[in-house]
Amino acid sequence: MAAQCSGLARRTLPAIALSLRTSSRLLCTAAKQKNSGQNLEDDSGQNEQKTDSTSSEKTLTEEKVKLEEQLKETMEKYKRALADTENLRRRSQKLVEEAKLYGIQGFCKDLLEVADILEKATASVPKDEIKEENPHLKNLYEGLVMTEVQIQKVFKKHGLLKLDPVGAKFDPYEHEALFHTPVEGKEPGTIALVTKVGYKLHGRTLRPALVGVVKEP
Repeated sequence: MAAQCSGLARRTLPAIALSLRTSSRLLCTAAKQKNSGQNLEDDSGQNEQKTDSTSSEKTLTEEKVKLEEQLKETMEKYKRALADTENLRRRSQKLVEEAKLYGIQGFCKDLLEVADILEKATASVPKDEIKEENPHLKNLYEGLVMTEVQIQKVFKKHGLLKLDPVGAKFDPYEHEALFHTPVEGKEPGTIALVTKVGYKLHGRTLRPALVGVVKEP
């Protein structure tokens, strides 16, 4: 009986050991397959994360480019608006300055007639009659001269200058030619005679001088 049990044990144990080894192999294989599946799932998740990250970066880059273009366009509009505002300010300032300078233009033109009358009155007094024996005429003449000098000072103070261009070159912007005549000893193109003086207001011709111009014989 004991011998039978011993023989049974000898036959059964190797089979059990083989089964255990086989089960162990199967378990190891299953574990490897499981780990491999998990690794595949992890790799797949990482790939998905990489894909999502790449897509987000692309979207952010596109948004950045779009915002930079909008910023550039806005800055250009801002600079143009600043330039337009500055030009408008300069034009307005120039208009204000011109209004200050030339706002008295009409008043000055009216005063020129008074100055012309004073000049004619002074020139009409016979110089040989201005004597101590004729005090009334002498005082009148001196009063006219003083008034004429004073009015020219006032004109000059306000930028109104007299043009009496005898001997100067003819300038169509400052002179108006009434006639042309040859004059011996005078250069052609120069002014031989002034019949009425002109005036300039702050460099701008207010009234051209009426002149006679020398021409070639």
